[in-house]
Amino acid sequence: MSGFQYDSTEVNRLIQQFLPAEKGLQKTVVRAMNEAVENGGKRIRPILMYEACRCFAENCGESRDAWIGDVAPFMAAIEMIHTFSLIHDDLPCMDNDTLRRGKPTTWCSYGEAMAVLAGDGLMLEALSIVGKSAADSASPSRAAEAMRILGEKSGIRGMLGGQSADVEETGKKLNEEQLSFIYRLKTAALIEAALMIGSVIGGATYSELDIMEKIGRRVGIAFQIRDDILDSCSTEEELGKPIHSDEKNQKTTYVSLYGPERAEKEVLTLTAEAKELLEELPGDKEMLLSLIDMLTERRS
Repeated sequence: MSGFQYDSTEVNRLIQQFLPAEKGLQKTVVRAMNEAVENGGKRIRPILMYEACRCFAENCGESRDAWIGDVAPFMAAIEMIHTFSLIHDDLPCMDNDTLRRGKPTTWCSYGEAMAVLAGDGLMLEALSIVGKSAADSASPSRAAEAMRILGEKSGIRGMLGGQSADVEETGKKLNEEQLSFIYRLKTAALIEAALMIGSVIGGATYSELDIMEKIGRRVGIAFQIRDDILDSCSTEEELGKPIHSDEKNQKTTYVSLYGPERAEKEVLTLTAEAKELLEELPGDKEMLLSLIDMLTERRS
C-alpha cells in the first residue's frame, strides 16, 4: 500500500472562504451546515478537482493566479453538495446513522427537521456560489459547462438518482447490473464531476473531458467497493462511523454478492484501468496518479 498523504491545508482554506456567516435568525441552520462541512472530511472531490485543473492549466501555460479563482467556488460547491448528501443519508428515514467521521451526525445534534434544512441549505448555497462565479468569470463558457456538469452529476442522472434507486431497492437482492447502476450514480458521479469540472476550467478539450469521465467512473466504483470491504471488516474506531451498516440495512454490496477476495481484485482492476486512461492525457499527472492509489487503497 502507498504511504502517500495529501496536504489538504490549501484546499480547506479555499473551501472555508465560501462558508456562509452564522448570523441572523437563521444562524442555527447555518451553524449546522458549516459544522457538517468542517467535520473532518477527506476533501476527496475538491482535491481531485483542484489537481485536475492544475494539470490542464499548467500544461496550457496558465499561472496559478489565472485559474485558482475560477475553480475554488466549484471546489466549495462540490464539497457542500457531497456534505448535503451525507446529512440526508444519515437521517432515520434513510440509513439511521448516529456517527459520522467520529462525531454525532447532524440530525443527532440538531434534530431531524434542522438536518433536512441544513442539507437543503448546502445544496442551494452551492448553486448560489457557482452562479456568482459564472457571472464574474473571465471564461463564462467554461463556467457554464462546469455548472452543467455539477447539476447533472448531482441530480437525477447522478448522485440523487443513485440514492433514490438505493433507497427503493434496500432489502431486495440485487444483481450485478443493478448494483453497478447504483454505484455508478450514487458514488462515482460526483467523483466524475470533480475531475471533469477541474478539467473544463483548466482548458481540457471535449475528448480529454470524456477520458476524465471514464477515469472518474472507475475510481468512484473502486472507491465504493473499498467502502464495502471496510464496512465488512474494519472497526468503528478506524472508520469513524458505524460498521456493518450495509448488513444492518439489508443492502446488497459487492462483498455480499461476491465475497471480499473478488471485491479486492475488482478494486485493483478498476484502479489499473483508471491509471492507464490517465496516462493518455497531457500535463503533470503524478499527483493524480498518487491520489487514485490513495483513494482505492485506503483503510478508513
